[in-house]
Amino acid sequence: MSAHKHTISVLVNDQPGVLQRVAGLFGRRGFNIESITVGSSEEAGLSRMVIVTTGDDHTLDQITKQLYKLIDVIRVEHLSSQPMVARELALIKIAAQPSARPEVLGVVETFRASVVDIGSSSLVVQVVGDSEKIEAMVELLKPYGILELTRTGVTAMVRGNVR
Repeated sequence: MSAHKHTISVLVNDQPGVLQRVAGLFGRRGFNIESITVGSSEEAGLSRMVIVTTGDDHTLDQITKQLYKLIDVIRVEHLSSQPMVARELALIKIAAQPSARPEVLGVVETFRASVVDIGSSSLVVQVVGDSEKIEAMVELLKPYGILELTRTGVTAMVRGNVR
């Protein structure tokens, strides 16, 4: 059983402390969370957590069983076992004097990203896509000087009409 990346969706009651209990469960099992996003869902009073983690299938099954023992967990779904859409957003502040901006804008255009702020010696770029796209853009922008970087973490859902 080899370890690989898993994306799971956890539908939970929107209550204080639920995020802490879910994250604590992962920590107690020695299961690392690569990213976690939490937001409202299509159902009032329920939130959806999308968690990206790495491990083998047996460990993931154990985590799923443990999650269902938490009173506020309604449903756990293994998104990565199905065709899914996964996206992440990053904001990247780049050191960019006016003379360097045409080159930076070329990278921005190639990645279908956008400039969301222009300072006297910097640009803030917004890029949306899968994690690999974000990583590739960050690598191409490093030579210009990344002053600040923030990422949302992955959010995802199953493709098509399946729920």
